Amino acid sequence: MTWRSNEQLTQLLRPAVEMLGYELVGIEYFPAGNRHILRVYIDKEGGITVEDCECVSRQVSSLLDVEDPIKGHYTLEVSSPGLDRPLFTAAHFVRFSGSRVKLRTFAPLNGRRNFKGVLHGMEDGQVCLEVDGEQVLLPLEDIEKARIVPGI
Repeated sequence: MTWRSNEQLTQLLRPAVEMLGYELVGIEYFPAGNRHILRVYIDKEGGITVEDCECVSRQVSSLLDVEDPIKGHYTLEVSSPGLDRPLFTAAHFVRFSGSRVKLRTFAPLNGRRNFKGVLHGMEDGQVCLEVDGEQVLLPLEDIEKARIVPGI
């Protein structure tokens, strides 16, 4: 699956998750040898319980069985975003402005792929990050993975 198909899968799953009263934070797909993993992150006011994950897992699993958007075998995991919350959308980068984050780009930008710093939101479609006292602007579409660094 590519990033674009992740986006399409998110569009497929979002209504079902929201109908149950949860926010679909995002999805990740990990092709790992014979064991592919589809991880669905959900959230709600007050946090997520195991029962919440089970409820969403049943709904999403049924929908995936009917729509069959992923060919082959995979394991479905439904999880809370946790303390090291992944950031998927422009709204996430705005919402968690002021947080310490680490992120990785698909390809090197100015000779590097990994960045760690303080998030300063979005500016003209680019993620604004302060790294070692310098402002860095990274195009949102170039970001492969981003997470909050907990504990600060």
